[in-house]
Amino acid sequence: MAKEYRTIEDVAGPLMLVRDVENVKFDELGEIELPNGEIRYCKVLEIDGNDALVQLFESSIGISVNTGKVRFLGRSLELAVSGDMLGRVFSGMGRPKDGGPEIIPDKMRDVNGTPINPAARDYPNEFIETGVSAIDGLNTLVRGQKLPIFSASGLPHAQLAAQIARQARVLDDSEKFAVVFAAMGITFEESDFFIRDFRRTGALDRAVMFINLADDPAIERISTPRMALTAAEYLAFDQDMHVLVLMTDITYYAEALREVSAARKEVPGRRGYPGYLYTDLASLYERAGRIKGKKGSITFVPILTMPDDDKTHPIPDLTGYITEGQVILSRDLHRSGFSPPIDVLPSLSRLKDKGIGEGKTREDHANTMNQLFAAYSRGKDAKELSVILGEEALSEIDRLYARFSDAFEHDYISQGFETSRTIEETLDLGWDLLSMLPKNELKRVRENLIEKYYRGD
Repeated sequence: MAKEYRTIEDVAGPLMLVRDVENVKFDELGEIELPNGEIRYCKVLEIDGNDALVQLFESSIGISVNTGKVRFLGRSLELAVSGDMLGRVFSGMGRPKDGGPEIIPDKMRDVNGTPINPAARDYPNEFIETGVSAIDGLNTLVRGQKLPIFSASGLPHAQLAAQIARQARVLDDSEKFAVVFAAMGITFEESDFFIRDFRRTGALDRAVMFINLADDPAIERISTPRMALTAAEYLAFDQDMHVLVLMTDITYYAEALREVSAARKEVPGRRGYPGYLYTDLASLYERAGRIKGKKGSITFVPILTMPDDDKTHPIPDLTGYITEGQVILSRDLHRSGFSPPIDVLPSLSRLKDKGIGEGKTREDHANTMNQLFAAYSRGKDAKELSVILGEEALSEIDRLYARFSDAFEHDYISQGFETSRTIEETLDLGWDLLSMLPKNELKRVRENLIEKYYRGD
C-alpha cells in the first residue's frame, strides 16, 4: 500500500510542491485524491531533500493544500500495450477515447523508453511507398528513417498527414505494416477530420491514434508523443511490424515544454524555449529506426509548423540537426492551388539513395530523380529571368525548360490529396515530363535508360 501524504505546500499552474516525502524517485508516478474522491495523476519532476516538485497531468482546479492527499506509486507512467490497440483511438494519456473497452495488456511499458543504442542500429535501406510522387520520386522515405515535414500556419499539412497515413505501405505484401498517429494541441474540428478520414478510408483498421486536444492540459501534450512511440516500439519490436509514426504538431509539443519550463522558473534559452529542447527532441526522434536482429522497424514523420515561416526558428532548426532531411511545404505553391504544395528543391531525404534502385524501386529511379531536379531547377531560373527580361529574351531551350517547370508543378507535384500513385506510376510520369526535353539535354541519365524509357521522338 502506497504511503499517503497530506503535505501539499503549494499549487502553481501545472506544478505542485509536496513536503516531507520519503523514498520518492525522479519521474515516479503519483496520484492525487481530491476531497470528493476524484483521482488525478502527476509525476515527480524534481527532488530536493525531502521535498518533491510534481507535474500535474490534469487541471489543478479543485486541489486543496489543506485536504488533498498524494500517493506515490513506485513506477513511471506506463502504457498498456497489446495487438488489440490497432483500430483504436486513445487520449494523449493512453485512455480509450472511442467508447471502446479498456485494453487488456500483453505488457505494461514505461512510456519514457530509451533511444536506440547506436551500436544496435541497422542501417535504413528499404523503400516505403507513400503514394505521393513528390516524396516517393524525389525525397524517398526509407524504412527506419526520421523525415520531418516542415509546414506553416494555414498550409494543408493535416491533409498531407492523413494522405500519407492512408496510402503508405511496404512493397512486400507479406510484411505487416501499421501506422501510429499522434496529434498534439489540435482543435476538435481537426480531431474530427482525422478520425473521420481514417474511418472513411479504412486506414483506422491498421492504425493506433493518440489525440490531444488544444483544451487538454499542456502536460498531457508532453506525454502524447511518448505514448505513441511506446505503442510503436511494441508493434515493431515485439510484433515484428513495420510501423510508420506520424506526429502533428511538434511545435505545440515544444510550446508545452516552454510553458512547464517557465512554471519551474528555469533559465530560458532561445526564444524562451528551455535550454534542453535539443536533448528533449532527440529523446523522441532517436527512438525511431531499425534494430539488428529485429524484423520490425519504426519510421518517423514528425510534422511541425514553423512560426512566422522561419526555418531558423529553434524547433525546425534543432529538428533538422537530429533528423535525416526534411519535406518543406510552400506557401507560394499553396496559393497557386497546387496540392500537396511540396517544395521539392529545398526538400531533402538524406537516405533516399539507400532505398531506391533495382530490386527496391526501379533501375531508373536515381537517374530520373537527378534529372527531374536539374530540369525543374533550370526551368524555375528561366521563369524568374522571363519576369525580369520578358519571355522574348529567353532562348528556345530556356522557354522549353520554363514550360517543363510549369508541367512538372501541375502534373507531378499537384496530384491532389485523394490520389495515390504507385512508384511505377510516379517514375513513368517522370519520363513523360522528361520526354518534353530533347535527348541530348538528359545529361544525368544513362544512355541505356534513355533508350528504354524515353517517350519522345
